[in-house]
Amino acid sequence: MVSKVFSISPTCSGVSISVVSLSFDGLREANVMRCITAFHAIDDWSPTDWMTAVAGEVGEAANLIKKLRRGEDILAEDVGKELADVVIYLDLLAARMHLDLGECVKDKFNKVSDRVGSTVRLD
Repeated sequence: MVSKVFSISPTCSGVSISVVSLSFDGLREANVMRCITAFHAIDDWSPTDWMTAVAGEVGEAANLIKKLRRGEDILAEDVGKELADVVIYLDLLAARMHLDLGECVKDKFNKVSDRVGSTVRLD
């Protein structure tokens, strides 16, 4: 298990908390805190609202990949930014549905490994 590491520093408007190492748990904590403090409560959006946001971000990433396929100059970093948005919204959707995204990923990964006869597993 990855331990959470935070950097806490005082600011003019209170305290700033930064996640120093990334894990599913660290993302969840920072993501929910930012959503609540900068936007709205998680439950203000329905699962449908959160999934629509995910789909929008997947669409933006797909559009960049389409342009790349057509030969346009698309930076991998721009695709990465859209993929990051997808992960962030997926985590918020999971939070809204009271799911531990890390556990869901681990369980599904291991189930597929079992199905295809792979010894690669997530612990």
